[in-house]
Amino acid sequence: MSSFETNPKDMKDLLVDIQAGKIQLPDFQRGWVWEDMRIRELLVSVAQSFPVGAVMMLETGGEVTFEQRGVEGVEPRPKPEDAKWLILDGQQRLTTLTQVLQLKAPVQTHNGRGKRLKLYYYWDIEKALQPGADLLDAIVAVDESRQQYGQFHRDVTLDLSTRERECLAMHFPCNAMFDAMAWMVDLSKLNPAKIQQFLEFQQAVIARFAGYKVPVIQLLKDTSKEAVCTVFEKVNTGGVPLNVFELITATFAAEKFNLRDDWLGSVERSVEGRQPRLQTSELLRNVEASDFIQSITLLDTLAKRRERLAELTQANGGVVPDADKQQLPPVSAKRKTMLMLTRTAYQSWAGKVERGYAQVPQFLRRQSIMRLRELPYHTQLVPLAAILTELDDKVWLTPVVFDKLSRWFWCGVLGELYGGAVETRIAKDVEEVLDWVLRDGPVPSTVLDASFDAQRLDRLYTRNSAAYKGVNVLMLRQGAQDWYFKSTVDKLDHDDMMSLDIHHIFPEDWCKKGGIKPAVFNSIVNKTPISYKANRKIGGAAPSKYLAKLQAEKLVGLDDAAMDSLLHTHQIPASFLRADDFDGFYKARKALLLQLIEQAMGKAPSANARAANDGDDDLAEEAN
Repeated sequence: MSSFETNPKDMKDLLVDIQAGKIQLPDFQRGWVWEDMRIRELLVSVAQSFPVGAVMMLETGGEVTFEQRGVEGVEPRPKPEDAKWLILDGQQRLTTLTQVLQLKAPVQTHNGRGKRLKLYYYWDIEKALQPGADLLDAIVAVDESRQQYGQFHRDVTLDLSTRERECLAMHFPCNAMFDAMAWMVDLSKLNPAKIQQFLEFQQAVIARFAGYKVPVIQLLKDTSKEAVCTVFEKVNTGGVPLNVFELITATFAAEKFNLRDDWLGSVERSVEGRQPRLQTSELLRNVEASDFIQSITLLDTLAKRRERLAELTQANGGVVPDADKQQLPPVSAKRKTMLMLTRTAYQSWAGKVERGYAQVPQFLRRQSIMRLRELPYHTQLVPLAAILTELDDKVWLTPVVFDKLSRWFWCGVLGELYGGAVETRIAKDVEEVLDWVLRDGPVPSTVLDASFDAQRLDRLYTRNSAAYKGVNVLMLRQGAQDWYFKSTVDKLDHDDMMSLDIHHIFPEDWCKKGGIKPAVFNSIVNKTPISYKANRKIGGAAPSKYLAKLQAEKLVGLDDAAMDSLLHTHQIPASFLRADDFDGFYKARKALLLQLIEQAMGKAPSANARAANDGDDDLAEEAN
């Protein structure tokens, strides 16, 4: 049986129901945003009997419950319980038509420059009836005093502030469109010579509004929440995409729980939000509500899977048949599952997951990720926070567990497994990593799947790729020291005055003069993090010359052995720099970097492996 109906409805009846509160909006619908010109164009389309698109509505009283509100401009504000239908698609059009045609207050809109306006709309009857007229020119807007002004707002050029002035100017108010007879009666008294002209206008324009029908798709109340949300996102192409947080906020609001306040906080209601608390750490600055909800959903579905597994284990005497295991509810991070999250589950998990996220920066700093810009994958924070929520710091800081978590983390980064659509991987990782670290279960798929092609180093050019960021962090983790200030780079990086960045080891100018291709000297193998001051001293000179110059600096003051030792903290074999041997340097440093990668991943790089996201973004930067 179909869960929807399609019927044409009289526009007038729709607007009457909107004003009466029988048709309202789900609270996740954004505000009305149409500007003056779009309003005029819509009126012209109706006047010409052109289609303006279908409207989609959801019947209330079913499984899907949203907080609801009246259409903007409708006063007094409708009661939520009066709603019979909720607008899913067509909000902007219906709100426009309601405000212009049905309500008596001025329309609150804005012009193309964003200036707020309060306007009444009129039809210039004489212009509308001119042969070949552009109806757009026949629509007139006046301010809330029903007047138009000349330049510099000095002189009144059109005054429609009374019914008499409307009739004398032959300007018909749009909000009288469905009560044209009353206006005509006044016209017969105030400007009787124009009655015939008005009758022509009534037939040419007013009759089209009165008889205009709107195609309405009605989703019946047995429609599922997932279907409603999917349909809304499909049809809401004209606005800003609606996210999971807004949809769940609307469903929780129906149960009198304000998810927006819980996440963002509210000064007005004295609520401290979770996001502001988390954002006190720079590394969590980009954590969004959807990330937080996804972590909760992972743990909630994992708990349900474990609960069902325990039931089957008990029912089968300790051994669960494989066929039954296949029927276990899955751990999931997919949008569909997130939308099924209940208010009770959210409130049960939110405090725990917030504490899990609060531990993420500590884990990252132990990997030498100190700044948000160094974070390879934001998406990896979702499973990481879920895992830390289950473990707490008393468990994950123990050496055996920490080493396993670190290996999983770096396999995800250097295997480039967390780019693109990662919902399936996230779900598998949470279950598999927890089983691995707590019960010494099988090695997780991410650790098994990850591989690093040794040639990948040759194609890492910019910070656009996770692997580039990862390799850079691995160098920092070895205690890389700045060539000028001599302090470790990660400590200097907290001082904005030091202006640290990644620079060439064999300078770009020197390489170009030596005939070395950009695709080679721009590789991460020939780059390392140093201060602006150190890079200025290097300039475009040969390594043998700039090393001598640096060592002679009073603030540096290092002999060859000390300088070579400092260079070694960057995995740089100094002998090749002193000999200006680029080829020898490149081969030797690449081998050292591959050793770091092997240590982090717990497996040797492959000569033939292809990363999951093989860095096309870097190839585009090859010549830079």
